[in-house]
Amino acid sequence: MSELSDVRAEQQAADIEPDGAPQAKVAPDLAPTPRPPRRLNIIGRRNWFFALSLIVIVPGIVSMATRHFALGIDFAGGTELTATFPNHPSLAQVQAAVDAEGVNGSVISTGGDGYIIRYPPLSATQLTNIQADLKNRLGPTNVQQILTVGGTIAGETIALSLLAVVLASVAILLLLAVRFRNVPGGWRAGFQFGGSALAALLHDVFILTGIFSILGAVLHLRIGEIDAFFVSAVLTVVGFSVHDTIVVFDRIRENLRVSQRLSFEQVVNLSIMQTAARSIITSFTVVLVLTAILIAGGSTLQGLALALLIGIVSGTYSSIFNAAPLLVVWRRVQPLR
Repeated sequence: MSELSDVRAEQQAADIEPDGAPQAKVAPDLAPTPRPPRRLNIIGRRNWFFALSLIVIVPGIVSMATRHFALGIDFAGGTELTATFPNHPSLAQVQAAVDAEGVNGSVISTGGDGYIIRYPPLSATQLTNIQADLKNRLGPTNVQQILTVGGTIAGETIALSLLAVVLASVAILLLLAVRFRNVPGGWRAGFQFGGSALAALLHDVFILTGIFSILGAVLHLRIGEIDAFFVSAVLTVVGFSVHDTIVVFDRIRENLRVSQRLSFEQVVNLSIMQTAARSIITSFTVVLVLTAILIAGGSTLQGLALALLIGIVSGTYSSIFNAAPLLVVWRRVQPLR
């Protein structure tokens, strides 16, 4: 039933007393004029939302294809020194001292007098010589941590991380297909729901990885490095995005059962409006916590907090403005008989 019909029905019901006798009419000039509830036509404007997603995703894809990523030691392998220098050398001075060693090292500032210095895998003798050389060039050196990861271990980490994301995506697709197979259309409808959720999930993953590629490989910021924390953030975002999408899809399934006179597009738009406020408020509370961690959590947690923050915002957006509209497009391309 349309909004106008709902309003008229409420007006007619208000004119009848419980015993069936008509109520006294209020003068037209004194009666308040009811206003129909405002509704956004998200499905009708879906192409605008798809275009906005592409504007954000395409630069990231270009960066991933041309500049790749700034890999942390977990994935790149090598030897990493975390050190402080009481003589307060600048980043340029530390980088110049590392370059003079001739072992292709790189330097990242952690704030204050702290630096992370990365080299290719070094032997124990090379590591000792390098520490002595840094002391000669930069003065007293306090080495706080030394990490060494071989190339084989780094390669296995990359492969296992990608496998984890792929397996999680496939499992989510199958789970949603089973969950929504009882809507009109059976298994085909179930796979339409699952496929739309998976597409929204990939949207979130591409936005997250693309932004980190730009931050790390293009802008050379330490917060944009890809490490084990980043993989944890990606898997968390995958679960959160699908969780929000399932809420919208469940409401679509419920409304399909009780709204026989509405078209599929109207049912989907109505379901989005019924769940949008809940999704936004829930995500906003998480965003507040992550923002606090990003600002005050220290350099160790900043990358994780930023990845989760980007993923939560993107996941909320895709659940409302991408997943359900994609379901409508899929239903138009492959209508269920």
